[in-house]
Amino acid sequence: MTASPHRHELYTVEQVRALDRRAIDDLGVPGYELMQRAAAAALVCLRQHWPQARRIAVYGGPGNNGGDGFLLAALAREAGIHAEVFAWGESRGDDAVRARREFEHGGGTVHAWREGIELPLVDVHVDALYGTGLQRALTADIAGLVQCIHATGAPVLALDVPSGVNADTGDVPGVAVQADVTVTFIALKRGLFTGLAPGYVGTVQWEPLGLTDTLWHGFEPDAGLMQPWTLPPRPRQSHKGSNGHVLAIGGDHGTAGAVRLCGEAALRGGAGLVSVATRADHLTALNSARPELMAHDVHGPQALEALLPRATVLAVGPGLGQGAWGHALWLTALDSHLPLVLDADGLNLLAREPRELGDGAVITPHPGEAARLLGCDTATIGRDRYAAVRELARRYRAVAVLKGAGSLVADPHGRVAVCPWGNPGMATGGMGDLLTGIIAALIAQGCGAWQAACLGVSLHARAGDVAARHGGERGLIATDLLDPLRRLLNGRES
Repeated sequence: MTASPHRHELYTVEQVRALDRRAIDDLGVPGYELMQRAAAAALVCLRQHWPQARRIAVYGGPGNNGGDGFLLAALAREAGIHAEVFAWGESRGDDAVRARREFEHGGGTVHAWREGIELPLVDVHVDALYGTGLQRALTADIAGLVQCIHATGAPVLALDVPSGVNADTGDVPGVAVQADVTVTFIALKRGLFTGLAPGYVGTVQWEPLGLTDTLWHGFEPDAGLMQPWTLPPRPRQSHKGSNGHVLAIGGDHGTAGAVRLCGEAALRGGAGLVSVATRADHLTALNSARPELMAHDVHGPQALEALLPRATVLAVGPGLGQGAWGHALWLTALDSHLPLVLDADGLNLLAREPRELGDGAVITPHPGEAARLLGCDTATIGRDRYAAVRELARRYRAVAVLKGAGSLVADPHGRVAVCPWGNPGMATGGMGDLLTGIIAALIAQGCGAWQAACLGVSLHARAGDVAARHGGERGLIATDLLDPLRRLLNGRES
């Protein structure tokens, strides 16, 4: 990704259009010149990723995205790369029409796409069908073309956004291009990094097209990509009391594993002390497996209240259940007004009995839990994860983490951070319990709710990536993250 102070900023489609218009009107860069710069940047990207490519096929739509494709094909021909172009419909708009004519006047032939045409054998396919404006599913005929492209097995370069992916939300309402590389222009589109989109964009490469920093002055991004960072080294005089006390609450009958994972992650996340409030029948197992956890038999609210004065932060929900025992502990925890991280059944109980949580609270729902919290279905959450996470934070007055590919963190004021790490191997039981413990540990060590949520999500995802690099994604389990988590937290892993 191009080095720039704006390389971590994410924008809505509407904002990108405004930036494009500002480049034309305020910076005096004509629209056609922007198209030429995009094509040149795309050719550089193609040669970087596929230096041996000698034959490409470009699929151009009727708009400016298609114009980018025509000009790329023209530049490729000049560079000695054989380029075949297939057009979907007639070009519309002065710049797109001009780009198509330039390709044709240079000796290129534009083939009209129709069903049944056999695609050529090429080294790379280039998707220039639709840009950021598409908000609906691809029509059946274009979907058929996309499936034919995939069937060839050749890699795909997408210009600006893979066709069929919603660049604003990350939703994919139907068939979409699965790109190996997406080169996106002027500004990073927020939808490329969350939801279903990460499965379609491949490697995202941003090209600002040589536009000066004045383009972005006074222009607030909608969200930002998280950056790798960790806590500073501890002072030499630190002791266990300096690093906070996490009280993990959960583990109803048969679910000791969930609260143990949460507690152990809090230890590996750097908390000075970690207590576990759980059922009596779990004490022997917890003490045997992880003696550093201080496990307590908590049979009801009074027993929990005795533990609260020593706690810095509460981690509520892993294995808690929604029965009378779990509900009573949940109420006691929320009424304590201590900082807390709420997950799993702690969230399901919140959906049943909504209340504002306030400063110091973090909620960590997956899409199903988020749907229950917002009174909708998971499809609604998936259609616009940005809107969902902002509404969660606003409604419950807490920092909200919406888990999934491209996890999002929002605060009640609308600020959003996006996690660019993580992998499919992390879609296994217990990962959420770890995240709860990590965030709680960071709060215990002095982080605010926003800082703890962002750092916790990033450490959790990066630890998953380190674990996957060493052993692969399939078969990855939650405890595989604990060792790389510790190394990342101490700056000994990248």
